[in-house]
This record gives sequence, C-alpha cells and structure tokens, in this order.
Amino acid sequence: MIACPREVPTCATLSRTLDSIGSTPLIRLERASAETGCTIFAKAEFMNPGGSIKDRIARFIIERAAQRGDLKPDSTILEVTSGNTGIALAMVGAMCGYKVIIRMPQTVSEERRKMISAFGAELELLEELLRIQGAVKECEERAARDPKIFLPRQFSNADNPLCHETTTGPEIMRQIRGDFAAFVMGVGTGGTLMGVGRAIRKAGAAARIVAVEPDESAVISGDKPGRHGIQGLADGFIPDIVDVKEIDDVVRVKTEDAIKMSVRLGKEEGLLVGISSGANVIGAMETARRLGKGKTIITVLPDRGERYLSVRG
Repeated sequence: MIACPREVPTCATLSRTLDSIGSTPLIRLERASAETGCTIFAKAEFMNPGGSIKDRIARFIIERAAQRGDLKPDSTILEVTSGNTGIALAMVGAMCGYKVIIRMPQTVSEERRKMISAFGAELELLEELLRIQGAVKECEERAARDPKIFLPRQFSNADNPLCHETTTGPEIMRQIRGDFAAFVMGVGTGGTLMGVGRAIRKAGAAARIVAVEPDESAVISGDKPGRHGIQGLADGFIPDIVDVKEIDDVVRVKTEDAIKMSVRLGKEEGLLVGISSGANVIGAMETARRLGKGKTIITVLPDRGERYLSVRG
C-alpha cells in the first residue's frame, strides 16, 4: 500500500488563467518503477488548464506572434490539428479575444470536438480522404487570400520546440535534481521531444532522447504511414520541426497496448490520462528495460483521459 500525503501544498494566487499554464509537477510512477527496477517519472501536463501539454505552445505561439505584429486584434486563428492543439488554441483564443477556426480529422473523439466548441471556436471536420498535409495546404491557400488569417503552423513553427526548450525542459531539469538516463516522448508535431531534448543537451546532461511512435504508422522508423488509434501521435509524416538526427532511439507501441496502459494508469496509479500517455509510459518502461535496472527515466503524461472515454472502452 502506497501512503497518501496528508497535506496539500498551497499555491500562489494567479492574476489570469494564462498564468496557470506550465509549472506542472513531476510524478513518480510507482507501479511502472517497481515493474522495471528503474525510477520512472512523468511530467503531469494534464494539469494545465486546458488539460494538455498543448496549452504551452498555444500561449507561446500566440503571445510571440502578437509581439511581432503577425497576430492583430482582428485576426482569425486557423489551424489543422488532431485535437489537443485545437482545444488549447480555442482556450487561449477565448482568453485573448481572438476568433479561432479549428480543422480536425473526423476520427477524433467526440469529447475533443465538444471541448473546442465549448471554448467558442468554429470547428471544421476534414473529409476522411484528406490527410493532415493536404488540410495544411488548404489553410495556406486560405491565408494567402485573406490577410486577417493567422496560421500557428504547429508542424513547422520554430516557436513550438522553442517553447519546450525554454519552459518544459528547464522545469524538468530543476525538478529532477540529478542525473537521468533518458527522456521519452511520443511524436506528434515533435515539438516537445525536440525542445526538451535541446534543453537537456544545453544543460550538459547525457540522457538519451527517445521517440515513441505508433507501431502501425512508424514513419520515423522508416515505415509507410498507416491507420492507428493513438490520437495526437503520428499524423503520417515527419514534421519540419523534427530533426531525426537528434533522436537516439525509437520505441514502437501498438494502439491496443497504449489503450490498455492508459486504463492501467487510472486503475493502478490513480491517473486518468489519455492514450498517448499510455504510449509514453510503455516507451519509458521499454527504455528502462533496454538500459537496465537502477536508471531514472523521464516521460510525459500529455493530456487528461476524459476526452477519450468514448473511444478507449
């Protein structure tokens, strides 16, 4: 039996919702650690106000674009996303007063669709045969016709990895207070893996940078894109912001296994998290086995699980 803390720490009063983004805790996964003989920590990004790690880049990209003058008060934010970035942009857009249009595949969960609409954003569902890259091209064409449209371009915008290099990565380095063997993260846009990896390298740490991708669509491993159910990972291409030379290792995870692990995390660790969290934890455990007992492994729990209850069973 794992003892529960008796005291809950208090936090400072925040002047605005945006200030609650980031500074998430690092949680030791008790069962995963015991099972592998290593210490596995997970960054609890589901604790962001919009429920995912994408809150970070939504705020970062929007604030920097506004500072540069690329995003004006009457601009419309238009983005293609498989879900969490859309929710985050809708939330930050609502906070800052911007109109937001989100284009998403029809395969995303019903909960994600409803969350985007709840923040007041307009939702456009993509035709089944239209891949993300094709939808991105259409957005570029719309922006060329309408100067009021602002494109965050999460797959190619250098502000995406820079956000994690300057926030998420340094937070992890401060929290871990010592050496660790690997940082393990699923690749969607690749911003978190690239940014945190660069922060780790900049700090002089020797940790391995490990990518997680769906076994059914392992494009980083050189396979052709395929259908999978790990929402948020592997949109069928390697994004422009991903430099594969900065990746030391890759773990392939089957959709079925990722779903099962996300369920386990709820029942065994008390963490109701998403399917990509399940994939990341499997990746961390596999990395622990490859590196040997006694190591410390860091991964991320990118989002909350409520938005997947209709699809994970």
